[in-house]
Amino acid sequence: MNKYRADLHIHTVLSPCGGLEMSPIKIIEKAVKKGISIIGITDHNTTRHCNLIRKLAEPAGIFTLMGAEVTTREEVHCLSFFENDDQLSDFQLYLEKYIIRIPNDPEKFGFQVVVDENELIIDDIEFLLISALDQSLEQVEQKVHSLGGIFIPAHIDRPSFSIISQLGFIPDNLQIDGIEISANCKKDSVLPFIGQHNTKSFIRSSDAHYADQVGKTFSTFEIEHCSFNEIKMALQGSSGRNVTIA
Repeated sequence: MNKYRADLHIHTVLSPCGGLEMSPIKIIEKAVKKGISIIGITDHNTTRHCNLIRKLAEPAGIFTLMGAEVTTREEVHCLSFFENDDQLSDFQLYLEKYIIRIPNDPEKFGFQVVVDENELIIDDIEFLLISALDQSLEQVEQKVHSLGGIFIPAHIDRPSFSIISQLGFIPDNLQIDGIEISANCKKDSVLPFIGQHNTKSFIRSSDAHYADQVGKTFSTFEIEHCSFNEIKMALQGSSGRNVTIA
């Protein structure tokens, strides 16, 4: 087995709260400098930068998990990742169908731009991407898993937009593939809220919105090689694969 540093929660310039310097090129440059081998692209309720980042990251020796940070009807943030383009396209259509379309005010929320590999703007999303979907937590989880994806409640310890802040606990019947906690959170502090999910793998991620945050916090995956299935197996703790946090 080999060990790889992974930062599975990174926003690009497409997220309204992301810094304007968070272009695909800059994200990859920062990941290389921090020794990150696996990155998760998780813009708010959109996957539109994933394919470009995967294309640019591969020559740099970085594996890209393609997905989004989804906001459910309960205003719970969840990380969702997919293996291939067809699954990703299907999920993008799902996001566009169910997001509550509130016009974006760039002066208030920030710009939401799609860029190309030369950092030129090719699109500007007019509806606010940080709005919630008109879908429940369970519906989002079921959609992700119907596409063969990975579903992880994000930063569960935070006082807002987390499953604990919004629901007070992780429902026993919710099918999750892992649990994300913030950089300074101790696992023991969230155990009373996660019930039977206490055997799930924990990850830490940067939730980077600015370039200097990329790779500041990471998880370590012990896997044979970087691939979607190997990462999924590590989260499951199967066949000698695992994920650890400092």
